[in-house]
Amino acid sequence: MTSTRTNGTVTRRDAMKLAGAAGLGLLSLGPTSLASLARSSPEPKISLAQWSLHRLLFAGDLQHLDFAAEAKKMGFGAVEYVNSFFKDKATDEAFLAEMNQRASDAGVKQLLIMCDGEGNLGDADDNARNRAVENHRKWLDAAKTLGCHSIRVNAASSGTWEEQRDRAADGLRKLCELADPLELSVIVENHGGLSSNGKWLAEVMTTVDHPRVGTLPDFGNFCMDWSRSDQPDAWYDRYQGVKELMPFAKAVSAKSHEFDADGNETKTDYTRMLRIVREAGYTGWIGVEYEGGALSPREGSVATKNLIERVWATLESEKTADR
Repeated sequence: MTSTRTNGTVTRRDAMKLAGAAGLGLLSLGPTSLASLARSSPEPKISLAQWSLHRLLFAGDLQHLDFAAEAKKMGFGAVEYVNSFFKDKATDEAFLAEMNQRASDAGVKQLLIMCDGEGNLGDADDNARNRAVENHRKWLDAAKTLGCHSIRVNAASSGTWEEQRDRAADGLRKLCELADPLELSVIVENHGGLSSNGKWLAEVMTTVDHPRVGTLPDFGNFCMDWSRSDQPDAWYDRYQGVKELMPFAKAVSAKSHEFDADGNETKTDYTRMLRIVREAGYTGWIGVEYEGGALSPREGSVATKNLIERVWATLESEKTADR
């Protein structure tokens, strides 16, 4: 099965070809080593996740069809949609055509659709799990129409570690089989429960074992139990989690909340986090997802973009100095 590359990352198969050309022993290469065969870009590719402006969208101060143009005004060259903002339009060809036209007019790339509310792909009930897979089919079709490279899904399940892993893997693989003819990827975000445990989600990826499956590591979503979010043991180490998920990453979510006087995010060390992203060999888009309240949605999103660019330039200088 041939995997079509659309997002600038290196698949295991791609890396094996490179390794063979270099005369390397394939069996000695782990996921991180394989990914490191790619090179980071001197400038980051930064997109805007629609959720960053969710307060404006829910309030009606911004319309979904105007999102691409708004992102361009804010300095972003690509967007990541959330299906909640056009939930009833997935099969509306005229509406999707208008989205394409608006994005084209703004000169903005459409990267992916974040899909929620379509059932649990790791549901313990086989029939419910299969319905969830089928429910996502329309979003695959919509993503294809919009020229996206992926849909982002959730791996919610129940049961033991192993049961949840295998159930989620079953649902994801079935969805990947639907996505493959469309040359789309199915990517999973750390989004609560065991999916916010980097080790577990990495196991799910290897269990699915499909070229279309991948991750969308989110810098901040590592709370495994939001009902106990004030307790340290409810959180998985975010740096460890991103490191574990990056070998499978087909997108990255730069979550942000608050900033100090120097423009640094107060919950995440962006220098440390972006170094992990770069060392994994990731060359795709980094999506800004601002969820703070101190700054307006627009201000917080731009502040996050500025922080990524500043840190990226510093890391690039370090790399150049080490040569």
